[in-house]
Amino acid sequence: MKGMTKRNSHTRKTISIVEAVKTASNEQAAEQWLIEQRWPDGVICPQCGTDKPSLRRRPGSPLQWFVCRNRKPNSQPGGCAKTFSVKTNSVLHDSKLPLSKWYLAFFLFTTNKKGVSSHKLANDLDITQKSAWHLGHRIRKALDVDDGSMFAGPAEVDETYMGGKEGNKHEWKRLKAGRGPVGKAAVVGIRDRETGKVAAKAVERTDGRTLTDFVHAWTVPAAQVYTDDSPAYNRLNRPHESVKHSVGEYVRGMAHTNGIESLWAMLKRGYVGVFHHFSFKHLPRYIGEFTGRHNIRPMDTAAQMTALAQGAVSKRLTYAALIGPKETRQPKLIKDWE
Repeated sequence: MKGMTKRNSHTRKTISIVEAVKTASNEQAAEQWLIEQRWPDGVICPQCGTDKPSLRRRPGSPLQWFVCRNRKPNSQPGGCAKTFSVKTNSVLHDSKLPLSKWYLAFFLFTTNKKGVSSHKLANDLDITQKSAWHLGHRIRKALDVDDGSMFAGPAEVDETYMGGKEGNKHEWKRLKAGRGPVGKAAVVGIRDRETGKVAAKAVERTDGRTLTDFVHAWTVPAAQVYTDDSPAYNRLNRPHESVKHSVGEYVRGMAHTNGIESLWAMLKRGYVGVFHHFSFKHLPRYIGEFTGRHNIRPMDTAAQMTALAQGAVSKRLTYAALIGPKETRQPKLIKDWE
């Protein structure tokens, strides 16, 4: 990879698609890459944490399978002896797709700032749209990483609304309850100016309690918070200053929400230009994708892919869990599943 990387105007090292395809053309190379990202200090049993497991080949399987050397009986503390691979206990768990296609999918998700639709992913990886849709949501789950750290501020907080315009809907779909956010899903977000990190969440309402709880959950008590002049933020138990969007004021000294609004701009460009629709049911994972990609964007492409591979660990998303109960599925998906 060293020979094919280059620096762009922002001094980030990028990986060309030629080099990505070269790595993905070899299944063993893709598997070794995943192993090195997941276990940079050597393979560790995901069940009990024992290091240096034994390597075992399974007849007919291209994967490297490992056997934990902790062979105490399972009834005793620390007993394990489990067999596992690099896919075990991750979003790749039980996936029948070649690891080379997973590698390329990681590359596509980290290098396309506005996202990748399931149809485009299916064409690029030569898989079905149904498989690409499932694959995409598993990668979104891997991108959604919360390290538990709170923002020290200054922090910007704002909310936006996702969904189609009432005037563009079929007559029978219109709610006829007004304009603006009617029929849309509310999303609240926060950006820490010091680190550039963002977080966002789909919410049922944008009342004072909901927005205040969100801000308090993400900021330390001494954090300076900047918002618009919505009265919902009046309850904040933080140093607080607002700009009066209602009268056309958008910047006053350090008070503005331009940083978090840049996240909304990217999210909506993806909505309009790439996906054309987010269902409310899956909206949290799309939010996790865009916030996760925003948080790793200063990194080199190789480091972004490493962060994505490591974020995939200890997460699973089966197809049954993805589509949910029958009453929440689309008719076509019900037919495919049954």
